Amino acid sequence: MDKSYIVYVIRLLLAVILGGIVGYEREHTKRPAGFRTHILVCAGSALVMVVSEFTFKKYIGFTKMDPARLGAQVISGIGFLGAGTIMREGSSVKGLTTAASLWIVSCIGLAVGAGFYSGAITATLITFFTLIFLKKMESRLISKKRYVNLYVQTIDKIEQIDKVKTALKEMSVTIKNIEFILKGDEDMTEPILKLRIKVPESKDISNIVTHVSNIDGVRKVYS
Repeated sequence: MDKSYIVYVIRLLLAVILGGIVGYEREHTKRPAGFRTHILVCAGSALVMVVSEFTFKKYIGFTKMDPARLGAQVISGIGFLGAGTIMREGSSVKGLTTAASLWIVSCIGLAVGAGFYSGAITATLITFFTLIFLKKMESRLISKKRYVNLYVQTIDKIEQIDKVKTALKEMSVTIKNIEFILKGDEDMTEPILKLRIKVPESKDISNIVTHVSNIDGVRKVYS
């Protein structure tokens, strides 16, 4: 049996393993692209590089070709698959991490297919560490920042929004995002302001609600 064939098989199998490691975490957290998707992306990317190397060796001396050209198409093409995992829900966007994991898994597959095993394994470990451990760290940091949704029912959204901004600024509260929600299909006069705010650790959300409630024209405030 040709030794090069065995090498190619090993590369594809390694791509399946490394892609599965990252995919397992995504599957465990119930993301749109999970275990099988990451395996297929990694193995497919590795196969592209294997084909590039095989073709380059077969036609070397007969024509000029760049063995990395097919791999470059994988990097750009994976964006379409990653875009399918990104979803917008209100003011938040979900799926960016999964899209990024698909992208880096494709890069890992290319590295494996090219025979750069140490780089592929190192990248897999870094990716897995980022998805598992840095996620916990990120959650702790976000909890310390205390992001809260504050709902303010007002008489008029145009005049009241500046007053609400001023009141929150007085309490060192940062507004991250503002949305307008109608109270009902027929009632168009009293919209609700949905504010995504960052509350300092020294402040109590109940005090903020009380402070904003004292603004003239504010009907109701809740979080």
